[in-house]
Amino acid sequence: CIALAAAWRYTPLSELVTPAKLTEWARGVREYPWAPVIVILAYTPSAFLMFPRPLLTLLTVVAFGPWLGFAYGMVGIVLSALATYYAGRVLKKETVKRLAGRHYEGASQALRRHGLAAMTAMRIVPAAPFAVEGILAGAMRVKVWHFTVGTVLGMLPGVLAMSVFGTQITAALEDPSLINWWIVVAVIVAFAAMIWYFKRKLTATKG
Repeated sequence: CIALAAAWRYTPLSELVTPAKLTEWARGVREYPWAPVIVILAYTPSAFLMFPRPLLTLLTVVAFGPWLGFAYGMVGIVLSALATYYAGRVLKKETVKRLAGRHYEGASQALRRHGLAAMTAMRIVPAAPFAVEGILAGAMRVKVWHFTVGTVLGMLPGVLAMSVFGTQITAALEDPSLINWWIVVAVIVAFAAMIWYFKRKLTATKG
């Protein structure tokens, strides 16, 4: 997991997934009728491969606009989350422990005790990679609806923020003067405040 995440960030692969290249590709993809299905399904392999999900969401927003991009992104995230959840249901406990590493004890206790609340907090302030959190929740037999609703609530702020940034990036490509920096700053501040709040909640939950 660490090697894959580092590869997308620090190796030449990072040059293939820059916002500029993604937006260029997205503008061509949206012309195809099958594009929404492909984008939605792409979230599942990207979760297991540790591909940076925010960049995929950015591509989706740029390709389809803020509203459809937001909707497709959320559907893709939920489907990929459920795929990791059911993978956790069939994996052996020892395998799950190796995947979760140092996060296993704290996250598993929080999930057992608090279910929905813990799942929501973990999605907002990730305690582990996205796929690992889903596998761990499946292994802990968290209720499916707790897992799904917690994922939706936890991922909602990030997808909304990326929708705003995607819209601003599209505006920048057309005319840099169209960027509303007040909106960008407001989103950053709001997102940082939400992360701080839920980080405190998650710490209290683990305790």
